[in-house]
Formats: sequence, C-alpha cells, structure tokens
Amino acid sequence: MELSPSAHVDTFCRDNLPPFEEWPEFLFDLPELSYPDRLNCAHELLDATIERFGPDRRCLVTPDGEWSYGELRGHADAVARLLTGPLGLVPGNRVLLRGPNAPWLVACWLGVLKAGGVVVTTMPLLRAAELTALHEVAAPVLALCDHRFLAELEQAATPGLTVVPYGGTGPQDLVARCAATAGPSATGPSASGPFTAVPTAADDVALIAFTSGTTGRPKATLHFHRDVLANADTFSRHLLRPTADDLFAGTPPLAFTFGLGGLVVFPLRAGAATLLLEQATPEQLAEHVHRHGVDVLFTAPTAYRAILAAGLADRLAGVRRCVSAGEHLPAAVWEAFREVTGQRLIDGIGATELLHVFISAADDDIRPGSTGRPVPGYRAAILDEQGRPVPDGQPGRLAVKGPTGCRYLRDERQHEYVRDGWNLTGDTYVRDPDGYFWYRARNDDMIVSSGYNIAGPEVEQVLADHPDVADCAVVGAPDERRGTVVKAYVVLRAGVAAGPDTVRALQEHVKQAIAPYKYPRAVEFVDALPRTATGKLARAELRRRAAPEPAPATAAAAGPQPASVTVERRVEWSDTDAAGHYHFSAVQRWAEAAEATLLRRLGLDGLFGRIPRVHFEADYRERLWFGDLVRVELRVERIGGSSLHYAFEVHGPNGPAAGGRMSVVHAAPQAKGTEPWPEPVRRALSGAGRQEPEAIR
Repeated sequence: MELSPSAHVDTFCRDNLPPFEEWPEFLFDLPELSYPDRLNCAHELLDATIERFGPDRRCLVTPDGEWSYGELRGHADAVARLLTGPLGLVPGNRVLLRGPNAPWLVACWLGVLKAGGVVVTTMPLLRAAELTALHEVAAPVLALCDHRFLAELEQAATPGLTVVPYGGTGPQDLVARCAATAGPSATGPSASGPFTAVPTAADDVALIAFTSGTTGRPKATLHFHRDVLANADTFSRHLLRPTADDLFAGTPPLAFTFGLGGLVVFPLRAGAATLLLEQATPEQLAEHVHRHGVDVLFTAPTAYRAILAAGLADRLAGVRRCVSAGEHLPAAVWEAFREVTGQRLIDGIGATELLHVFISAADDDIRPGSTGRPVPGYRAAILDEQGRPVPDGQPGRLAVKGPTGCRYLRDERQHEYVRDGWNLTGDTYVRDPDGYFWYRARNDDMIVSSGYNIAGPEVEQVLADHPDVADCAVVGAPDERRGTVVKAYVVLRAGVAAGPDTVRALQEHVKQAIAPYKYPRAVEFVDALPRTATGKLARAELRRRAAPEPAPATAAAAGPQPASVTVERRVEWSDTDAAGHYHFSAVQRWAEAAEATLLRRLGLDGLFGRIPRVHFEADYRERLWFGDLVRVELRVERIGGSSLHYAFEVHGPNGPAAGGRMSVVHAAPQAKGTEPWPEPVRRALSGAGRQEPEAIR
C-alpha cells in the first residue's frame, strides 16, 4: 500500500501509523466514496457547503443565539490564521481541544483542520492524570481550551504544550485575538482575507480520537480527511437522508465520534444546522427539542428511556429522525417510544475505531430489538475464535470492514482489533437469515453505562489509592435507567466503618481523580475478594454476584438441574387497574407465560394449554405500576408421577414483588384420566437446567 504525498511538515502521525500489513481491508465500492487525492475535510464541510448554499444560512444554534455559515467560516478562518501566524503551527502539528459543545469549539475544530493541523478533541470532564496520559500518546504542541476548563489542564504534566484559552475576557484569549485579526466583520473581508485551507492529502491524518474508557495506556485512533467525510457519505446520506433545512441536536460530546458526526460533520455536509447544548438532562433535552423544532436527534437509549419515564416523549413527536447509539437499544424502549411518539428509533452500532455507525436500519427496514444491517459501504460478518464465519443464528464475534477502519497510534493492540482484514469490534452478535444483526453482549471487560465506555481496571486503580481501601474490584451491574452501572466491591482497612459516609467518600475520591461519570454508583463492602488458586481476581464470580440472574450450575459441579427460565416484560395497561397498579390476576398470566416459554425452549410447547391447572397461589410483596420492567423467574420444583409443580418469583424495579407456586396434571387428550409423564418429557423437565433469559413483548 502506498500513501499520497503528505502535506504534513510534522510527520508524527504518519511515522506512527501501524504497519500496512496490520491495517484492515478498506472498501470504496460506492461512487460517493471516490475522493480526490488532495482533500481537506474542513474545506469540504464549510467552504464547499457555502459554495452550494451561500453564507447566510443558519449553521450553529444555541439557546442564546446562532451563527450563520458565513460567521462560522469567519471565526474558523481567524483561528487558522492565529494558529499559523503568532502560534507557529505547521501542518501535522497536533492541537488538543477541550471544552463543552459550543460554537467556538466547532470553530476551533474547523480552524485547526483548515490550517493543516491534526485535531485531538478531549472530553471536558477529564482530569489532570487522564490529560497527562493523552498528552504522552498524542504529543500535542498546542491546546485550545475553554477558559472554564483550564484548571485540570494546567495541573496536567504536559511539557512543551502551549495553552490558549477561549471564551474569557483577557487580552490573550483566543476569541479576542481572533477578533483582532478578523477585521470589521467576521463575515466580510478581513484584514488578511479568507484563509485558504491547506491542501492536505485525502490520506493525511485529520484527527486523533481516543477510545473512551480504554484499559491501560489510552488507545488513540488515527483518522484521515477522507474518513471524516466517509461516515457522512454512508450512514448519514443513506439512512438519515438529511436536508439542508434540518436542525440537528443531541447530547454526546464532540470528543466522542458519535457526537462529532451527529452534531458537526453530518449537518455541515448537508448544509443543515445544529443545536449545540453544553449540558442537558434528558428532561431538558426534550424541552429544547420541542422549543427549537429539532428534526434529527442523537442520544443514547438511556436518555430516551428517561424521557419516556418523565412523560415527555410527546415533546419529541415532531422529530423526523431519532438516532440511538452508544449502547444496546432494548426492544421494549423502542416499542414504548413508538407508541407515544409514532417515531421509529434508529438504532445503530459504531466504534471510535471506525468513527461512526456501520450497522443500522431506518423506517420500514427496522426490526425492533435488532441493531439492523450493514450500512451501505460496509460489510459485516459473525466469526468464531479462529476467524471462520459461523452459521446464521449462532453467536460469534462481530467483524466489520468498509471505508473506515482501525489504525491505532503506535499500539501493539492493533493486531487484536484487526485480523484478516476485519475490524473486530469486541461485541458478540447473532445474524439472522435475513441479514439482520442482533446484539448479545460485550466480550471484553468494558462497562457500558449510559452510552459511556468505562474501564473497570481504571476505576479500581483510583479506588486502590484511597487510604481506607485494602483491596477492591469493579464490574458492571445491570441497571434499569443506565443499562449498566459501575459497581465496586471493596475490602476496607481495619477500623474503617463500612457505612454510607465511607461510600460517599470513595465516590468523591474517584470523581476528583478521573472523569466523574466513571465513579462507582454502587459500592458493596466485602471481607475478601474471590480469587483463583494462583491469586488472580475471579472477576467472573463478581459479575455473577452483580447480575440479576445467578449463573447456571454446570453439570460437572452440580449434576443435572431441573428446568428453569427467566422472562422479562413490561407491566401493560391490561395488567393494571384504573390507577395503573397491577392486578393480582396479572401474576398468574405472567407465570403462565413463563411456563409457555420454558416448554417451548424444551421442545414441549405442544403440552402447553393441554395440561389442566390444579393449583395456583401467590404472595404479593411490592406494588408494581404500568411501564415497570418485571422479571419472572420460573423453575420446576418437583415432578410427580403425572403432576408437575413450579415455583416462581416476580422481581420489580425495587426487588421481589411476588412469589408463589402452581401445579399442573398431565392429561393428554387421548389419555383416560391421568397418565405418567413420558420418559423424554420427564428427562427434559428434570435435567435441562437454566435456560437463557428471554424478553416477552
């Protein structure tokens, strides 16, 4: 493979690309992916868009005002002039950006690229230690930082880094210095004239994006100028199909490539506008969407779930495209959202390594619960551990290739993510015969909480530094609102009280050391952590403790186990009284539905409905309401000569809600009275063990 002649004077990025033989295979099958050899993506997103639509269209909107495309270009050009002039940037230099989603952050991003620099956008919540680690990897020479977020950057160990604040009042503030070079009007001719974008190569590195929550040394992904446009020309063009009159909005930070694409690249590529919100709760997001008339929305399933719970989903009814990514979108959330708004949530999976979404579906192509099919321009497969395709219906490792792909910066983990030309995302999926992909689980140690990737070992390291902690371990625990939360198991030093005050102290310690969203929302104090014979932490055991379902006993450990199953469902209106509180009779329907699921799993579904119910009893412990997620655990308790006895438990959001037993007697239509269970039936009921959980919709 041969790259085009680079425009970079500073060759750091090309020098640190992985060897060509470790790159994934790149596909440029679509005609819109045929880019010229010389390409500056900032020019294409801004100047070329202005050539098509003019400078006066609205571009960046905030709750307090808006910039036109011409105003954005004026500010971005001023940033580029400042960088290449007084600040001495040369093409290929890395520039760290730090700040919340706001117009000046976008202007800086475009200005760096027009100047031929390489953007390193960082989360504004990162702490000094995290910024130090990122600096060691990417070696930026300049930093443009919102003046409100300077403290942590100034405390970081960043030798040789020149920091320029923006948005403040001092004479050295970037905004003031840009105004001094921009002449009388940001939209008119400036003292130096418009800035001509550096003619970078299409395969010059445009940005360094860090994967969120990386374990150990942060993983930096290198993306070319053509890569930035490729996601707009695949996912956005073919599934979102934006128009120049659209208004985009969302919650992901621009440091996440999910946010960068959805809030900057996609709207600018289409000549559309974007509403930038520095911070918004799900409830505030819903109100902003309604007030501003948003057409395309990007956020995580957690936010959609919270908006539904707050009764504000109707505020999103006018949105034409609601995009969900960052974590798995449960079918129940999709169905509830559709029922209230009439809108079909667009689910998708993406990765920092590939920049944005590569599997998705829209409109009538959506199958609730499925992530979708490969986005035009991409291919996907399910592979086993040896890299061989597995049959449809069987789980395996998700593998993807397309116009974007993984190139880690000087990182031996490149060969783990890329194998035989495929990008291995770290997710377990199943493909069905129609080509739809269904998510099963993450297959690494990352904790995905509210769309954020959090590395358990990183949180463990911070907790271990606290003087009250003797030992600790961190895993993900299921959570209704966030999907998963960080849970810490902590062994305290002698004499330290295991109470709420200690929990809060440990949580605050983590918040002060690393990004606050990584702190353990659940803390459990234990006498000791489970370890193997060699002293290695038995993390799987902690995951079993944290999960709502205990792991099934193996045949070797416990012998054949009676059949059991867990089903999840929502409390429906038909289950409730006028106040929305569930009827007691609903529990019997839920238990019977779980029984039907179990018999189907065992290949005995022909028995269901033909077995007379002779006994049902239930004890009700907790109130459940319409919309609550309930988990029904049903197990075979005893098999009589011709009778079958079940035990069941119903768990709601606050714990056990009901429990009881039911019994049936085998009486097939051709039988005279009762008759013994056939041996295959008895064997299945007594030895099948715990079945996989299932959602009932």
